[in-house]
Amino acid sequence: MTATRTTAYEVAVRAEATLGEGPTWDAAAGRLLWLDILGARLHTYDPATGRRTVRVVDQHVGAAKPRAGGGLVLNLRDGVALLDADGEGLRWLHHEPVPGRRANDAAVAPDGSLWAGTMRYDEAPGGGTLSRLTGAGPAEVVLDDVTVSNGTGWSPDGRLMYYIDSPTRRVDVLDHVDGRVSGRRPFVEIEDGAGFPDGLTVDAEGCVWVALWDGAAVRRYTPAGVLDRVVELPTPRVTACAFGGADLTDLYITTARVGLDAPHPVAGSLLVVPGAGRGVAQPAFDG
Repeated sequence: MTATRTTAYEVAVRAEATLGEGPTWDAAAGRLLWLDILGARLHTYDPATGRRTVRVVDQHVGAAKPRAGGGLVLNLRDGVALLDADGEGLRWLHHEPVPGRRANDAAVAPDGSLWAGTMRYDEAPGGGTLSRLTGAGPAEVVLDDVTVSNGTGWSPDGRLMYYIDSPTRRVDVLDHVDGRVSGRRPFVEIEDGAGFPDGLTVDAEGCVWVALWDGAAVRRYTPAGVLDRVVELPTPRVTACAFGGADLTDLYITTARVGLDAPHPVAGSLLVVPGAGRGVAQPAFDG
Protein backbone atom coordinates (compact mmCIF):
# COMPACT_ATOMS: atom_id res chain seq x y z
CA MET A 1 0.00 0.00 0.00
CA THR A 2 1.25 3.46 -0.92
CA ALA A 3 0.53 6.06 1.72
CA THR A 4 -1.59 9.06 0.75
CA ARG A 5 0.24 12.34 1.32
CA THR A 6 -1.26 15.74 1.97
CA THR A 7 -0.02 19.21 2.84
CA ALA A 8 -3.50 20.55 3.63
CA TYR A 9 -3.26 22.33 6.97
CA GLU A 10 -4.36 25.64 8.45
CA VAL A 11 -2.99 27.73 11.30
CA ALA A 12 -5.60 27.59 14.05
CA VAL A 13 -3.62 29.72 16.51
CA ARG A 14 -0.49 31.55 15.44
CA ALA A 15 1.85 31.41 18.41
CA GLU A 16 5.49 31.09 19.35
CA ALA A 17 5.30 28.28 21.89
CA THR A 18 8.70 27.05 22.94
CA LEU A 19 7.42 23.49 23.28
CA GLY A 20 3.79 23.26 22.18
CA GLU A 21 2.22 19.98 23.29
CA GLY A 22 -0.81 18.08 24.53
CA PRO A 23 -3.80 19.08 22.34
CA THR A 24 -6.98 17.84 24.03
CA TRP A 25 -10.61 18.48 23.07
CA ASP A 26 -12.67 19.61 26.07
CA ALA A 27 -16.14 18.58 24.87
CA ALA A 28 -18.03 20.07 27.82
CA ALA A 29 -16.53 23.51 27.19
CA GLY A 30 -16.34 23.24 23.38
CA ARG A 31 -12.69 24.21 23.32
CA LEU A 32 -9.24 22.82 22.67
CA LEU A 33 -6.67 22.72 25.47
CA TRP A 34 -2.97 22.78 24.64
CA LEU A 35 0.28 23.56 26.44
CA ASP A 36 3.60 25.27 26.10
CA ILE A 37 5.53 22.94 28.41
CA LEU A 38 8.70 24.99 28.80
CA GLY A 39 6.81 28.27 28.66
CA ALA A 40 4.63 27.02 31.56
CA ARG A 41 1.47 28.14 29.77
CA LEU A 42 -1.95 26.57 29.42
CA HIS A 43 -3.74 27.66 26.24
CA THR A 44 -7.39 27.31 25.29
CA TYR A 45 -8.94 27.84 21.86
CA ASP A 46 -12.62 27.87 20.91
CA PRO A 47 -12.85 27.20 17.15
CA ALA A 48 -16.49 28.33 16.99
CA THR A 49 -15.74 31.84 18.21
CA GLY A 50 -11.97 32.15 17.84
CA ARG A 51 -11.69 33.00 21.54
CA ARG A 52 -8.31 32.23 23.08
CA THR A 53 -6.99 32.31 26.63
CA VAL A 54 -3.54 31.84 28.08
CA ARG A 55 -2.86 30.96 31.73
CA VAL A 56 0.65 31.08 33.20
CA VAL A 57 1.32 28.07 35.43
CA ASP A 58 3.77 28.05 38.33
CA GLN A 59 5.67 25.03 36.95
CA HIS A 60 6.46 23.39 33.63
CA VAL A 61 3.24 21.63 32.64
CA GLY A 62 3.17 18.50 30.48
CA ALA A 63 -0.57 17.90 30.09
CA ALA A 64 -4.00 19.25 30.99
CA LYS A 65 -7.13 17.09 30.84
CA PRO A 66 -10.79 17.76 31.72
CA ARG A 67 -12.17 16.36 34.98
CA ALA A 68 -15.55 14.63 35.20
CA GLY A 69 -16.76 17.04 37.86
CA GLY A 70 -15.44 20.14 36.13
CA GLY A 71 -12.02 21.73 36.12
CA LEU A 72 -8.76 20.21 34.94
CA VAL A 73 -6.09 17.78 36.03
CA LEU A 74 -2.54 18.97 35.32
CA ASN A 75 0.62 16.92 34.91
CA LEU A 76 3.17 19.27 36.48
CA ARG A 77 6.90 19.17 37.09
CA ASP A 78 6.47 18.10 40.72
CA GLY A 79 3.44 15.83 40.32
CA VAL A 80 -0.24 15.81 39.39
CA ALA A 81 -2.57 18.59 40.55
CA LEU A 82 -6.27 19.43 40.31
CA LEU A 83 -7.67 22.75 39.15
CA ASP A 84 -11.25 23.63 40.07
CA ALA A 85 -13.86 24.58 37.48
CA ASP A 86 -13.60 28.26 38.43
CA GLY A 87 -9.89 28.21 37.65
CA GLU A 88 -8.94 28.50 41.31
CA GLY A 89 -7.97 26.05 44.04
CA LEU A 90 -4.99 24.29 42.47
CA ARG A 91 -4.09 21.44 44.81
CA TRP A 92 -1.90 18.37 44.66
CA LEU A 93 -3.34 14.95 43.95
CA HIS A 94 0.12 13.39 43.80
CA HIS A 95 3.18 15.37 44.89
CA GLU A 96 6.52 13.78 44.09
CA PRO A 97 9.23 16.31 43.17
CA VAL A 98 12.37 14.69 41.79
CA PRO A 99 15.33 16.98 41.05
CA GLY A 100 16.05 17.12 37.34
CA ARG A 101 12.76 15.46 36.33
CA ARG A 102 9.60 16.95 34.81
CA ALA A 103 6.18 15.93 33.60
CA ASN A 104 5.54 15.14 29.97
CA ASP A 105 2.56 13.77 28.04
CA ALA A 106 -0.47 12.21 29.76
CA ALA A 107 -3.76 10.59 28.71
CA VAL A 108 -7.05 9.52 30.26
CA ALA A 109 -7.95 5.84 29.91
CA PRO A 110 -11.45 4.53 29.13
CA ASP A 111 -12.00 3.92 32.86
CA GLY A 112 -11.28 7.57 33.70
CA SER A 113 -7.81 7.01 35.16
CA LEU A 114 -4.93 9.33 34.27
CA TRP A 115 -1.75 7.83 32.81
CA ALA A 116 0.95 10.43 33.40
CA GLY A 117 4.47 10.37 32.00
CA THR A 118 7.72 11.89 33.21
CA MET A 119 11.24 12.37 31.85
CA ARG A 120 14.57 13.85 32.87
CA TYR A 121 15.39 17.33 31.62
CA ASP A 122 18.68 15.93 30.30
CA GLU A 123 16.82 12.94 28.77
CA ALA A 124 19.00 10.51 30.70
CA PRO A 125 18.12 6.91 29.76
CA GLY A 126 15.70 5.28 32.18
CA GLY A 127 15.02 8.50 34.08
CA GLY A 128 11.29 8.61 33.40
CA THR A 129 8.14 6.69 34.29
CA LEU A 130 4.54 6.15 33.26
CA SER A 131 2.13 6.12 36.22
CA ARG A 132 -1.59 5.49 36.60
CA LEU A 133 -3.68 7.67 38.93
CA THR A 134 -7.32 7.74 39.95
CA GLY A 135 -9.15 10.25 42.11
CA ALA A 136 -9.31 7.74 44.93
CA GLY A 137 -5.80 6.46 45.36
CA PRO A 138 -2.05 7.03 45.09
CA ALA A 139 -0.03 6.92 41.88
CA GLU A 140 0.95 3.47 40.64
CA VAL A 141 4.05 3.18 38.46
CA VAL A 142 3.06 1.12 35.42
CA LEU A 143 6.27 1.43 33.40
CA ASP A 144 9.70 2.38 34.67
CA ASP A 145 13.04 2.51 32.86
CA VAL A 146 11.45 5.01 30.47
CA THR A 147 13.51 7.78 28.89
CA VAL A 148 11.03 10.21 27.27
CA SER A 149 7.49 9.13 28.13
CA ASN A 150 5.27 10.39 25.34
CA GLY A 151 2.13 9.48 23.38
CA THR A 152 -0.40 7.19 25.07
CA GLY A 153 -3.78 6.14 23.72
CA TRP A 154 -6.32 3.34 23.58
CA SER A 155 -8.09 1.45 20.81
CA PRO A 156 -11.79 2.32 20.45
CA ASP A 157 -12.78 -0.85 22.35
CA GLY A 158 -10.24 -0.12 25.12
CA ARG A 159 -8.53 -3.49 24.76
CA LEU A 160 -5.22 -2.15 23.42
CA MET A 161 -2.99 0.65 24.70
CA TYR A 162 -0.47 2.34 22.43
CA TYR A 163 2.61 3.90 23.99
CA ILE A 164 5.70 5.83 22.91
CA ASP A 165 9.07 6.15 24.62
CA SER A 166 10.51 8.47 21.98
CA PRO A 167 14.20 7.43 21.83
CA THR A 168 13.18 3.84 21.03
CA ARG A 169 11.79 5.12 17.69
CA ARG A 170 8.84 2.78 18.25
CA VAL A 171 5.16 2.89 18.92
CA ASP A 172 4.47 -0.06 21.21
CA VAL A 173 1.15 -1.78 21.85
CA LEU A 174 0.05 -3.48 25.07
CA ASP A 175 -2.97 -5.49 26.06
CA HIS A 176 -5.21 -3.49 28.40
CA VAL A 177 -7.68 -5.08 30.81
CA ASP A 178 -9.24 -3.37 33.84
CA GLY A 179 -6.52 -0.76 34.18
CA ARG A 180 -3.68 -3.26 33.79
CA VAL A 181 -1.36 -3.67 30.81
CA SER A 182 0.73 -6.62 29.64
CA GLY A 183 2.37 -8.08 26.56
CA ARG A 184 4.26 -4.98 25.45
CA ARG A 185 5.41 -5.40 21.85
CA PRO A 186 6.36 -3.19 18.87
CA PHE A 187 3.46 -1.85 16.81
CA VAL A 188 5.47 0.22 14.33
CA GLU A 189 9.07 1.38 14.08
CA ILE A 190 10.03 4.77 12.67
CA GLU A 191 12.85 4.47 10.18
CA ASP A 192 16.09 6.43 10.45
CA GLY A 193 15.79 9.92 9.02
CA ALA A 194 12.03 10.18 9.57
CA GLY A 195 12.20 11.72 13.04
CA PHE A 196 11.15 10.43 16.44
CA PRO A 197 7.61 9.47 17.48
CA ASP A 198 6.15 11.94 19.95
CA GLY A 199 2.42 12.30 20.68
CA LEU A 200 -0.33 10.09 19.30
CA THR A 201 -4.07 9.78 18.99
CA VAL A 202 -6.35 6.92 17.94
CA ASP A 203 -9.31 7.51 15.61
CA ALA A 204 -12.72 5.86 15.40
CA GLU A 205 -11.41 3.31 12.87
CA GLY A 206 -8.69 2.23 15.30
CA CYS A 207 -5.96 3.91 13.24
CA VAL A 208 -3.05 5.45 15.14
CA TRP A 209 -1.91 8.98 14.24
CA VAL A 210 1.68 9.72 15.28
CA ALA A 211 3.40 13.13 15.44
CA LEU A 212 7.05 13.03 14.34
CA TRP A 213 9.56 15.21 16.18
CA ASP A 214 12.18 16.31 13.64
CA GLY A 215 10.06 14.55 11.02
CA ALA A 216 7.86 17.46 9.86
CA ALA A 217 4.83 15.20 9.65
CA VAL A 218 1.97 13.34 11.26
CA ARG A 219 1.51 9.74 10.11
CA ARG A 220 -1.53 7.48 10.28
CA TYR A 221 -1.09 3.73 10.73
CA THR A 222 -3.87 1.18 10.31
CA PRO A 223 -4.66 -1.22 13.19
CA ALA A 224 -2.39 -3.69 11.37
CA GLY A 225 0.53 -1.24 11.58
CA VAL A 226 0.49 -0.26 7.90
CA LEU A 227 1.33 3.35 7.04
CA ASP A 228 -1.57 4.66 4.95
CA ARG A 229 -1.52 8.46 5.33
CA VAL A 230 1.01 11.25 5.88
CA VAL A 231 0.28 14.88 6.71
CA GLU A 232 3.40 16.79 5.64
CA LEU A 233 4.09 20.00 7.56
CA PRO A 234 6.51 22.90 6.98
CA THR A 235 8.11 22.84 10.41
CA PRO A 236 10.21 19.94 11.75
CA ARG A 237 9.31 19.72 15.42
CA VAL A 238 5.82 18.29 15.35
CA THR A 239 4.88 17.21 18.86
CA ALA A 240 1.32 15.86 19.22
CA CYS A 241 -2.10 15.57 17.60
CA ALA A 242 -5.73 15.13 18.64
CA PHE A 243 -9.17 15.27 17.05
CA GLY A 244 -11.42 18.14 18.03
CA GLY A 245 -14.37 20.23 17.02
CA ALA A 246 -18.02 19.49 17.70
CA ASP A 247 -17.99 16.41 15.47
CA LEU A 248 -14.37 15.39 16.23
CA THR A 249 -13.33 15.51 12.58
CA ASP A 250 -10.60 18.16 12.71
CA LEU A 251 -7.05 17.07 13.54
CA TYR A 252 -5.24 19.60 15.76
CA ILE A 253 -1.43 19.51 15.77
CA THR A 254 1.02 21.17 18.15
CA THR A 255 4.54 22.24 17.20
CA ALA A 256 7.71 23.50 18.89
CA ARG A 257 10.38 26.15 18.35
CA VAL A 258 12.90 24.88 20.89
CA GLY A 259 16.29 23.99 19.43
CA LEU A 260 15.62 25.24 15.91
CA ASP A 261 18.37 27.29 14.30
CA ALA A 262 15.94 29.00 11.95
CA PRO A 263 12.33 28.52 13.07
CA HIS A 264 9.68 28.41 10.37
CA PRO A 265 6.97 31.05 10.78
CA VAL A 266 4.48 28.44 12.01
CA ALA A 267 6.85 26.76 14.48
CA GLY A 268 5.23 26.94 17.91
CA SER A 269 1.75 27.43 16.45
CA LEU A 270 -1.35 25.27 16.77
CA LEU A 271 -2.21 23.79 13.36
CA VAL A 272 -5.35 22.05 12.15
CA VAL A 273 -6.26 19.71 9.30
CA PRO A 274 -10.03 20.15 8.79
CA GLY A 275 -11.96 16.98 8.03
CA ALA A 276 -8.97 14.71 8.55
CA GLY A 277 -11.01 11.81 9.93
CA ARG A 278 -13.15 11.11 12.96
CA GLY A 279 -11.86 10.91 16.49
CA VAL A 280 -13.15 9.09 19.54
CA ALA A 281 -14.76 11.02 22.39
CA GLN A 282 -12.24 11.11 25.22
CA PRO A 283 -13.25 10.36 28.81
CA ALA A 284 -12.71 12.91 31.53
CA PHE A 285 -10.51 12.20 34.53
CA ASP A 286 -12.52 10.65 37.36
CA GLY A 287 -10.93 12.73 40.09
